[in-house]
Amino acid sequence: MIWLTWRQFRGAAAMMGAILLVLAAVLAITGPGLAAEYSAGVASCTGEGGDCARFFDRFFEDNQASFLLVTVVGLVLPALTGLFWGAPLITRELEAGTHLLVWNQSITRARWLAVKLAVIGLAAVAAAGLGSLVVTWWSGPLDSSAAPGFALMDPLVFGARGIVPMGYAAFAFMLGVTVGMLLRRTLTAMAVTLAVFAALQILVPLLARPHLQAPVTSAFQLSQENIDVFGLPRDGSSPRVALENAIPGHTGAWVLSSELVDPSGRPMSSDDAGTIVPISATSGPCAPPSVAAPGEGGMGACLAEVNRLGYRQQAIYHPFTRFWTFQAIETGAYALLTLGLTGFCFWWIRRRLS
Repeated sequence: MIWLTWRQFRGAAAMMGAILLVLAAVLAITGPGLAAEYSAGVASCTGEGGDCARFFDRFFEDNQASFLLVTVVGLVLPALTGLFWGAPLITRELEAGTHLLVWNQSITRARWLAVKLAVIGLAAVAAAGLGSLVVTWWSGPLDSSAAPGFALMDPLVFGARGIVPMGYAAFAFMLGVTVGMLLRRTLTAMAVTLAVFAALQILVPLLARPHLQAPVTSAFQLSQENIDVFGLPRDGSSPRVALENAIPGHTGAWVLSSELVDPSGRPMSSDDAGTIVPISATSGPCAPPSVAAPGEGGMGACLAEVNRLGYRQQAIYHPFTRFWTFQAIETGAYALLTLGLTGFCFWWIRRRLS
């Protein structure tokens, strides 16, 4: 039975092996150069008078397209196992009627299914693990310098790093098997599997992951680290305030919300920015005409004045130190879902499938 399963599966395995080989080769060729550029930039900016924040911004911006492409590849690999390995696994047998021939031999239904799930399911997890390994290794320098919104804890990147792709692959594979067993049509099963898996990949980061642990709520003084723009337009109108999704002292945090609050703690919208009139009424560091941006002259003094008046950034976030905890919890959750689908498949094949 193992030999027969391998004979049926070897074409799909060869295709996935070729994809992983090409991916690993491309990343192995480009990765050392990327790491060397990052190391040289960090060594230069940490010297006297260096500006590492500016180097990180430029380095990530120059390589952002490659970063996003590699991240998408890491996200897609688990889905491929569900589409092309899971959905056709049983439907192909049902459509051709070959399952009846096997069951009339000495092979029981449970053993037939168990061998197929074990051989191909383990291959799916291994493929996702290898893909995640090379993607995580290559992306290391960019993950260390990523702009807010692209850090390891952020939803787009989280699912393509660490161990969760293996959990996704196991679940996607068993989801495809289950849907195929219920629908008995390969193309329909592939479409439904893709729709359900994609929906979960969107809903889990939005609805479930933020609540894996209680988020931290803190208020921070405004600084060049968490302010994109703060200044007065040259026409003398209301101040402009733009907060970045960055938390001072918590690099790589996953920011769920970030807003400007006044000294009483009341959240301020962009329309409320005109209430910071004590600044515009003075001849001090923030007097008009001035449009200040981080790094430009007068920004530090302007922000010091704003902080003195009691304005703060209030943020709700998960610190980066929770990355591996979240990875373990989410992988475990998908493993439980996989076990549940596996148990259902064994029940269905014994009771309902004929």
